[in-house]
Amino acid sequence: MTMVEHARRNLAHWWLALALVAIAGALMALPLTSAVLAIGGALALLAVLRWPELALYALIFAVPYGSWFPIPVSVGNLTAVDLLVVVVLALWFARLIAREHEIRIRWPPLSLPFAIFLFAALLTTTVAISLQYAAKELVKWFEMFAMYVYVANNLDAQKAARVLAVLLLAGASEAAIGIYQFLFRVGPEGFSLFGRFMRAYGTFEQPNPYAGYLGLIIPIALGVVLSVNTDELRPRKQSTVNTRTVHRSLFTRTQFVRVYCLLLTASVSLVAMLAALLMSWSRGAWLGVAAALVVVVVVQSRRAFVLSVIAAFVLTFAILLSSINLIPGVIAERFSGIGDYFGVFDVRGVKVDDANFAIVERMAHWQAAWEMWRDLPLLGVGFGNYVPAYPAYALPRWSDPLGHAHNYYLNIAAEAGLVGLLAYLGLWSAAAWQGWRALRVTRGMWHSVAAGLLGMIVALAIHNGFDNLFVHGMVAQVGISLGITSVISKSPITND
Repeated sequence: MTMVEHARRNLAHWWLALALVAIAGALMALPLTSAVLAIGGALALLAVLRWPELALYALIFAVPYGSWFPIPVSVGNLTAVDLLVVVVLALWFARLIAREHEIRIRWPPLSLPFAIFLFAALLTTTVAISLQYAAKELVKWFEMFAMYVYVANNLDAQKAARVLAVLLLAGASEAAIGIYQFLFRVGPEGFSLFGRFMRAYGTFEQPNPYAGYLGLIIPIALGVVLSVNTDELRPRKQSTVNTRTVHRSLFTRTQFVRVYCLLLTASVSLVAMLAALLMSWSRGAWLGVAAALVVVVVVQSRRAFVLSVIAAFVLTFAILLSSINLIPGVIAERFSGIGDYFGVFDVRGVKVDDANFAIVERMAHWQAAWEMWRDLPLLGVGFGNYVPAYPAYALPRWSDPLGHAHNYYLNIAAEAGLVGLLAYLGLWSAAAWQGWRALRVTRGMWHSVAAGLLGMIVALAIHNGFDNLFVHGMVAQVGISLGITSVISKSPITND
């Protein structure tokens, strides 16, 4: 046994001894409920110390569920996502120091675009009205960058597959909650649909961010499902013995079990999430996911491109059929309303009613953000400062800032000016290029997964034209997904 291994074993023994002492103390000093919570926390800590990967899995589930018990801090909330990001990074740095006695980090391809954007955001804080709001927004983006770097440094193909499985399970669980809410009318009356159903909103309080969360996973799930058609998942002829053809796959039996468990998880999750997405009644998410799914299919192969063209014709035909009532009227009406989001008008001359309220409200915030950018075109009102700056630009009858401008491109232009907008566009252009490069260097199953990750970027880019998906801890999930893209694009990846 080497000295390093001996030191690790001694350290593990010390941690175990301390945990046992803490458990004994909790049982003696605390009420039963508090003692159970303390013991559970101690056991969870021991598990994470023994298997650090568990912290990353917990973080993935904390994105949809971690905001249930927020801790108010200044103008924001501290959630389980924030705490787990710190835990994941602390464990990583501790391992680096224990193994190498120093911290060595490999900076993946998007590090420079991230650094440029973060520098631009920091620069705009010099004109910010509120440094508290600026700090709140900066922390989110540093978390995204940190998770991107962490995943790119610590995951390989096998670990990436496990992370994808956890991501799909988290999405499926949220979809189940949304489907239940829709069918059993669980939710506020404002989410009521047709007097019979309820808009699905999961654990996100609102249907739009809920649908946005599902939209970040659905393209990845489709990519995994489409990988079943790759050559590596089919048996191959190896030899002929006594007129009997022997088939052999590139996978071992254990690897086959893992891969097909992932495929089964992805298939069930995809169906559930698509149903929940429809039940959310979020048109922005519908647009983003529709474009993402087209991208995932089209980039697979030439045959997929031809099938996509055929599907486009079928969809066009279906839309035409809506005029003769061959598809449900409520679905046709909802799709027809999407075109209203692409018009620009002055809300001050519009009479507001139940039919146009959502669009007029969104346009009022677009106009406020546009006026902020016009007043301060270079640096904006300060990163994260849309809310404190809003009262000076609010239109009559629209005094509630709602947290953001309902269009992240306008939002970032208003908050960070031209400097921030260009840095933001540069970052996501680089992310799209990384996704495209992953497609070029991967094969088989991972090629399809790379297509799904590229679709995720497309869904995010389009939905952010109608909302802001950098909320509810989704920044950490986006960082993890970008990190996986970096992992599989490092070299032509195999299915080890």
